[in-house]
Amino acid sequence: MEEAGAGGGGAAAPALAELLADECYADFFREDFDVKAYTSQSIHQAVIAEQLAKLAQGISQLDKELHLQVVARHEDLLAQATGIESLEGVLQMMQTRIGALQSTVDRIRVKIVDPYNKIVSRTAQLAKLQAACDLLRRIIRILYLSKRLQGQLQGGSREITKAAQSLNELDYLSQGIDLSGIEVIENDLLFIARARLEVENQAKRLLEQGVETQNPTQVGTALQVFHNLGTLKDTIANVVDGYCTVLEENIKNALDIKVLTQPSQTVTRGGPGRAAMPTPGNTAAFRAALWTNMEKLMDQICAACGQVQHLQKVLTKKRDPVSHVCFIDEIVKDGQSDILYKFWTAVTQTLSSQFQSATDSSMFLKQAFEGEYPKLLRLYNDLWKRLQQYSQNIQRNFNTSGTTDLFAELQQMEEDTQDIFMQKKQDYDPEKALKDSLQQYEAAYLSKSLSRLFDPINLVFPPGGRNPPSSDELDSIVKTIASELNVAAVDADLSLAVAKNVAKTIQLYGVKSEQLLSTQGDASQVIGPLTEGQRRNVAVVNSLYKLHQSVLKVITNQSSFPAAAEQTVTTALKAVHDLMGSAVQPLLNSVGDSVEAIIITMHQEDFSGSLSSSGKPDVPCSLYMKELQGFIARVMSDYFRHFECFDFVFDNTEAMAQRAIELFIRNASLIRPLGEGGKMRLAADFAQMELAVAPLCRRVSDLGKSYRQLRSFRPLLFQTSEHIASSPALGEVIPFSIILQFLFTRAPPELKSPFQRAEWSIARYSQWLDDHPSEKDRLALIRGALEAYVQSVRTREGKEFAPVYPIMVQLLQKAMSTLQ
Repeated sequence: MEEAGAGGGGAAAPALAELLADECYADFFREDFDVKAYTSQSIHQAVIAEQLAKLAQGISQLDKELHLQVVARHEDLLAQATGIESLEGVLQMMQTRIGALQSTVDRIRVKIVDPYNKIVSRTAQLAKLQAACDLLRRIIRILYLSKRLQGQLQGGSREITKAAQSLNELDYLSQGIDLSGIEVIENDLLFIARARLEVENQAKRLLEQGVETQNPTQVGTALQVFHNLGTLKDTIANVVDGYCTVLEENIKNALDIKVLTQPSQTVTRGGPGRAAMPTPGNTAAFRAALWTNMEKLMDQICAACGQVQHLQKVLTKKRDPVSHVCFIDEIVKDGQSDILYKFWTAVTQTLSSQFQSATDSSMFLKQAFEGEYPKLLRLYNDLWKRLQQYSQNIQRNFNTSGTTDLFAELQQMEEDTQDIFMQKKQDYDPEKALKDSLQQYEAAYLSKSLSRLFDPINLVFPPGGRNPPSSDELDSIVKTIASELNVAAVDADLSLAVAKNVAKTIQLYGVKSEQLLSTQGDASQVIGPLTEGQRRNVAVVNSLYKLHQSVLKVITNQSSFPAAAEQTVTTALKAVHDLMGSAVQPLLNSVGDSVEAIIITMHQEDFSGSLSSSGKPDVPCSLYMKELQGFIARVMSDYFRHFECFDFVFDNTEAMAQRAIELFIRNASLIRPLGEGGKMRLAADFAQMELAVAPLCRRVSDLGKSYRQLRSFRPLLFQTSEHIASSPALGEVIPFSIILQFLFTRAPPELKSPFQRAEWSIARYSQWLDDHPSEKDRLALIRGALEAYVQSVRTREGKEFAPVYPIMVQLLQKAMSTLQ
């Protein structure tokens, strides 16, 4: 039967599939199938009979399929039907048990709800009892503290801190609870409010009095009161703000142009819209009133700063006796700055803003501050010094105040901390903050100062002018410089700034003077008398010298002149000195060239003669020496005596004298041949050389090494070559190269001098020596001459060298060894 069912199911499966695939039955599979809509659609399409036939066929087919399914799964369906009956029995049993449980829960609820309600009621009663007890305790404590407060208030300032403690506790008792409407303490609450007001006012008066009189005991007491009341931070902030407000009003009043310009007795009413300005005759009175007000303002700022400093010092030292908290920690916590820094910042900002607005609205104020800036700066500097003295004296006031218990407590606190008036903070300079309000006036003053310094110079150097300033005009310039420096002496920074202006002034004078200098050829001629250009150059140098000396005297006479300012002016004066040197250098070069040309003419004279019978030279000195003496004397008389700066002239001519001696010794060592009579005449020339250069220096002995060479070389003229080689003056005083050159004069003609070997003229050789000051280069040239001599002897197969040659070789080796 199962097989038949299975076969039937298998046969019916395709038929069912065809049925399901037919579009006619597709609508019946949709979730939203609507019978009425389907019927209406069938009627509308007029295919009712056909549709009914298909539906009947489908129903029949479905019945067959259901029958086949029931036959195929008959056992399963029976088992499921039996299971459903068993499930209904279980569900019935569960329902019975749930009912029993619900009955049990109802019985338990009846037993619990009543006790719970009673507990809630008792809990509410307990809370009310506790609140009533707490309120009663507060009332009892308030009544007790109120009575104690009455006694403390009667004790005056001695009991004021205890009264503040009582008020603080009363505030704590009143927190978080409404005490209004309680008749028993109504009067006490009114009394407490009045008492608090009275204690606060008394503490404020005590604080004001203590700060004004610099009494740390009173200030400490007042601060303790405010700390006990819990208002310390707010009170300190209000006090500092009060000082700032008062100072701002003081600054405004001090700079009020209406007050400064009104007559001292009566106030005249001007026309509508008329601006307040001093009349021409009252400008002096206006300035006097302004500076009087500024002095008063500095006094007021100083007094306020002293009071704030004193307040901070007490805050820094005072600790609460109960909690041991330092009062200053209460003020600066939460990242707030200390009160002195806050106060000083406010004061300096107020000064800057008020000065700015006042001078913007009044040209007279601006002119007064710019024109008399040093006076204003002096007031600021005096204020700063007084503030520093306050800082130093505050501790002394602490140490000399009373010895009450409170102050004894203050004395046990930590060491002083430096305030901002005693040392700078890392990123804040209080003195600079104070002077920042003056920057615009300083710039204007320095600009006017520079104009005052430049004006007389531009006046005495007119365009197209050819003469330097007269003595009176120069005195006027120097007086202006001295005046500006004296006025600026009130402040080191201002002195430095004005010194820079003075340096610019000196530079301007130098530029103007340089434009007057003659640079044409006649400025350096030394043949005839002074030319017009040379006279003007002399006048310019004298003018520069007078300026240099006068300004140097001015800065020397300055008391407490800053080193930086002095260095600034000195550097400018050095430039003037250098300009003087540049002005006379062409003349010096011409004189030096002429001296060299005269000296080199010694080679035109004959020094090869033998000694005369008398043993003395025929003439006291050579012709070239006479010419040199006459030329130097004439130059000093005609040119250099017109210079008033004798030291400056000698500083330059002494160098020329040293050069002349060097050239003289150099050329004297090159004379060949040199006979015994020539030696005597050359020795006389050495003596006359001292007289020749004497006009060029203060003393010939001041020429140093050149003078020692001149004195040391003269005896060598008459010594043997061996003695010369062992002379102690060799190397130290007289260079080896000079001695070696001189020894060539004692050699035979075959041993040529270096310039002869190179086929140079003496003038060219002298120039080469100037271009090669190194002793090593000169000795190398001499060695070449000696080596050439050796080669020539070997070439001609000579038997021996000149007697002086070994000495020269030994001396050359000694010279080379000293250079290593």
